[in-house]
Formats: sequence, structure tokens, C-alpha cells
Amino acid sequence: MNAPAGLKTVLKDVAKAKGLPNAHYIDPAVFEEERHHVLYANWAGIGFGKDIPEIGDAKPVDFLGMPLLLVRDEDGAINVYQNTCRHRGMILVEEPQKIRGAIRCPYHSWCYTLKGALRTTPHVGGPGTNIHDDIKRDELGLLRVRAHVWQDVVFVNIDGQAAPFEEANAGLLERWKEFEKPTFHGGAAASFKLDVKTNWKLAVENYCESYHLPWVHPGLNSYSRLEDHYHIEERGFYSGQGTLVYRQLTSEGGAVFPDFEGLSDKWDTGAEYISVYPNVLMGVHRDHTYAIILEPVALAETVEHIEIYYAEPPEHLPDGLVEANSKQWKEVFVEDVFVVEGMQKGRQGILFDGGKFSPAMDGPTHNFHHWVATNIEAGRAKSA
Repeated sequence: MNAPAGLKTVLKDVAKAKGLPNAHYIDPAVFEEERHHVLYANWAGIGFGKDIPEIGDAKPVDFLGMPLLLVRDEDGAINVYQNTCRHRGMILVEEPQKIRGAIRCPYHSWCYTLKGALRTTPHVGGPGTNIHDDIKRDELGLLRVRAHVWQDVVFVNIDGQAAPFEEANAGLLERWKEFEKPTFHGGAAASFKLDVKTNWKLAVENYCESYHLPWVHPGLNSYSRLEDHYHIEERGFYSGQGTLVYRQLTSEGGAVFPDFEGLSDKWDTGAEYISVYPNVLMGVHRDHTYAIILEPVALAETVEHIEIYYAEPPEHLPDGLVEANSKQWKEVFVEDVFVVEGMQKGRQGILFDGGKFSPAMDGPTHNFHHWVATNIEAGRAKSA
């Protein structure tokens, strides 16, 4: 099936392409289509392992209306289940909590293990009878959702059809293999979120490129200039930007964060910022990393969940430096809010035709548009 007319121009080379049509930002029907063909059909981020650090910890997540439950089991593994009882579809866990013993449905008290197996079914065969020939417990465990944890981000593939995470993201895993080592969350000061009135894709698009630095981030641009950045483009997988002049944050007393061990010289002054399609934004530096999960709450409403990680536990880090680093990053991310909200407002202009890309500066952003259009085209072909 050929791409619909509105997407054909997106799939052209960057020099001739236009961006995604307005409908992809303002039309509820297209938002619903993207839910299935883009967000559910790929490895999307829904949470962080640090939020369920201990055995029995459970956290419910609403992912575009899909009720999910993150649970850490007895082996320390993170499992993701559909957060509904196999009996009558009752929500199992309403609030983050410690599961003591079993995941118990509050409706009829069916109970599940941390690994999702159905263990007890009280009175299912009548008062005082907890078994029934037609209730086969081994067939009625919680519905497991494909999940993979990387850099503490919990990724899920809702439709179950995507290639394995390690295969789908092989290029990025290889690119950042030097950061495959233990990281430590910076604690309460290293966690914050932003509520932004924009479509989730505009946050991705803005993050991909450095073109806007001189005007939107003048402070950052004063030492990490536009000309100090380079593009990262892997068609069909990810895109972003890198800098050649990363400068470590230093306290008044001259203290810095400890470096990750075993990094190559590239990272002495280098850092990279990549959009892991569809909805995770990541940054790596010699002394800290961060991840941002974009939660698409609604068509024009996105929550940015930001978490920052270090090479050592927070109690080993210089006093006050975690707070200063978080403050610095939050200022940068807040500077972007008026841009992504402004683009959302601009998409209401019915004469806007998707826009013109700069072949020299907008390659990473076009790469994302091309990926979205390719996924939409593939989804429409399957549905035809």
C-alpha cells in the first residue's frame, strides 16, 4: 500500500520533505492511530526501575488508557502486567505500594504471585470451595506485557510484535556500550517533572536538534555553541545531537562528580543527547546520565518525567552538587517549554503545510518525522 498523500512528502529526502501534517498534532483520530501504530507497536518508556527498588514493590501506570502494573519479583526482576484481574477485569493496584504475600484483587480476592501466577480463588466453587474444574489456575495468570529495562528505563511493547529490544535498539546499545555499568539515582533532588501543553512528538522534535540553542538556550550556548555540536542520525531507529565541549559542573570548592569508570577519551569533553524512539530522551556524560520519559497524557498534554543518575550513590557525591546539577538541567528544560507549546499553538494554523526542513540543521528532526510516517504507513497497511 502506498503512503497516503499527506505522508508522501514526509518520506522524501530532507531537502525536499515537509513535516508531518497538522492532523498529527491536533486531530484526536490521528492521536488514536498513533497510539496503536507508533506507541503500542514499538518499545515505549513507561517508568523507572528506581521507583520499585525492592522485592514486592509495585507501581500502577496508565499508559494512554492501558492499565499497567510494574512489579519487582523475588529474583529482583521487573515484570510488567496488565493491571486487571483475570476474573472480572477489576483493577488490581490503584496506588504504589509494597505487595506483602500476593497481589490480591479487592473485588473477589483472587490472588497472584509477584511472577503473575494465579494462586488462590476463594469460594470459586461455592461457599467454602476454593477450586472448580473449569477454573484452571495455570491458564489464568496475569497478562504479561513484554518489557525490557535499559539504563533504568522500563520499556514495554504493548502489541507484542516488535523485534526484541536488543535487536530493535542494537545500534544505540553499541554506540553507548561504554555506559553499560551500574548507575545510581541521585535521590529526591535528581527527580522532577514538567507538565507541558503540547503533543508529545514536538518534545521529541525539539530535543533532536541543536539549531535552536543560540536563541532558546543563550546560557548553554555561551560555552556549548551551535558550532560545537554534531548531528546523530540513524534512519529508522534514533536521532539526536552531540557536543564536543561538555564542561563538568564544579562546586565552589572545586569538587566535581566522579566519572564513570573505563570511558574512552571521547567522553572527556564529549556528551550525547539522543531521542530513543518513540518517547524516551536520554543524555550521557562522563559523570552523569539522565532519562526523560514523555508521557502522552492527551493530544496536547505531555508530562516529562526527568531522572538523573550518577556513577556513585548520592551519599558519596559532593555536597550540594546534585541539587545544583538538577537546577541547571531543569532551567534548560524549562526554557524549551514555550517553544514546544508555541509549536502546538501554531499547528492550529490550518494553512501550515508541515513546514520546511533545513537540510543542514534539521536532519535529526526529519529522521523522527520519517520514522513516525513509516510506522503509520505500516500500521495502515496492516489494517487495510
